[in-house]
Amino acid sequence: MKSILIPVEDHAHMEAVMETALLLARAFNSYMEGIAVGPDIAEFVAADFALSGIVLDDRTRRDFVDHSRRMLESFMARRHVERPRDEGDRPTFGWTGDALVSDSGVGEYGRIFDVITVGRPGQGPRSPRKSTLEAVLFESGRPVLIAPPEPPQTLGERIAIAWNGTTDTARSIAFAMPLLTRAQDVVILTVPGPALPGPSDEQLAKSLRRHGAQARVGIVGEAENSPAAALLEAAAALGADLLIKGGYTRSRLRQLIFGKVTSEILAEANLPVFMAH
Repeated sequence: MKSILIPVEDHAHMEAVMETALLLARAFNSYMEGIAVGPDIAEFVAADFALSGIVLDDRTRRDFVDHSRRMLESFMARRHVERPRDEGDRPTFGWTGDALVSDSGVGEYGRIFDVITVGRPGQGPRSPRKSTLEAVLFESGRPVLIAPPEPPQTLGERIAIAWNGTTDTARSIAFAMPLLTRAQDVVILTVPGPALPGPSDEQLAKSLRRHGAQARVGIVGEAENSPAAALLEAAAALGADLLIKGGYTRSRLRQLIFGKVTSEILAEANLPVFMAH
C-alpha cells in the first residue's frame, strides 16, 4: 500500500480523513496525494442549491482548489510530512491538478492508487458526501478506506472482518492482505442472518493463517436492532481499530430499497472501514 489518494473537500471530517490516511501511510511508508473534489455542476443545479450559479465561475472554482490544497499542506506541515525527494523510508505527500474534479473524475484517477481514503458520509450540510464514496468505490476498481468522524488512534493492529461469503468481501480481504499479515489479531465475524453460499468463517481463518495472519473466528451476538448493529458491537467489544467488509453486495438501487448491512455500517461505524466492490 505504497500510494494513497486523498480527495480533499472542505467538510467537517476532513481532518479525520487525513489522520486516517497518515496512519496507513506510516505503516507502509506510503506516498499520499491530494486532489480537490467538488460536486458536479449538474448536481448543484438538480439540487437547486443557491450556490449553483457561483459554481460556474472559474475564479470561485480555483479558490476551492487553493483552499483544499492549503488544508492538505497545512495538515502535513503540522505532522512533519514532506514532499518526496527520493525513495525514502518515511511517508510523503503531493498534490495533483489545479482544477476542481468531480466525484467521477476522482474515481477514474483513483485507479492508479493502492487505496483511496474518504470520510464516512453523513446527512449534515458539512458532512462528507455519499456520492464521493460511491464514485471511488464503483469506478476506481480500488479499495476504499472510510474514515470515521473522529480520527482513530491506531489502524490495523486488531482487525475485524465482516464475513458473508460473497465475492465483494473476498475481494476486500485480498486487497487488505498487507494489513492482515501485519495485524496482531484478526477476528472473523459472520454476518448475522441466513448464510450465503461460500466458504465458512473457519475455512477463511485457515486460509488467512497460511499467509501468516493471526486469524481466528469470533462470535457475533444476537442483534436487538439489526445485523449491522450486532457486527459493530462485536467489533467494538474486540477493540478492533479496522473493519473489513465487502461494498454493496446488492446493487445500489436495491441497497436503497432494502437498507441492508452496508448502508447501516456507513451510517453508524465509529472505526475505519476498509471496503472494495
